[in-house]
Amino acid sequence: MGTVEAFEHTADVGLRVRGRDLEDLFRTAAEGLFDDIVANRQDVRDVERECVSLVADSLADLLAAWLNELIFRCETRHRLYSHFDVHLSSKDSDVGLSLGAEIGGEPIDRDRHVLVHEVKAVTRHALTLRRDGGDWVAELILDI
Repeated sequence: MGTVEAFEHTADVGLRVRGRDLEDLFRTAAEGLFDDIVANRQDVRDVERECVSLVADSLADLLAAWLNELIFRCETRHRLYSHFDVHLSSKDSDVGLSLGAEIGGEPIDRDRHVLVHEVKAVTRHALTLRRDGGDWVAELILDI
């Protein structure tokens, strides 16, 4: 299981995400994102599932697209998510890298969910993704 730690960044929120493999990193990044959106993510029930399918040219672009897709769904569908089953693959050179995921959550319930930040986007500014020993590490900025 990966880890997430926040770091100081001007008016936004920085996250340093660590995972034992790329799928763990992407799952952990999604959990870290929702920990910044809702204080009690553990109380978000996994009652409805949705599929996500994305492609990108690089791992960093795919990570940003993944998190921005989750933010978009949260904002437009008024939902919170707590389950992230992520699968990554590389396709032929015309398609690049792909992500397929099943996410689970429920509609926002202001009586049960403690909302913390309204996250607008994951910025590409200062976005890094690298190997560190046997782990993968990403640093990203949440625009709040």
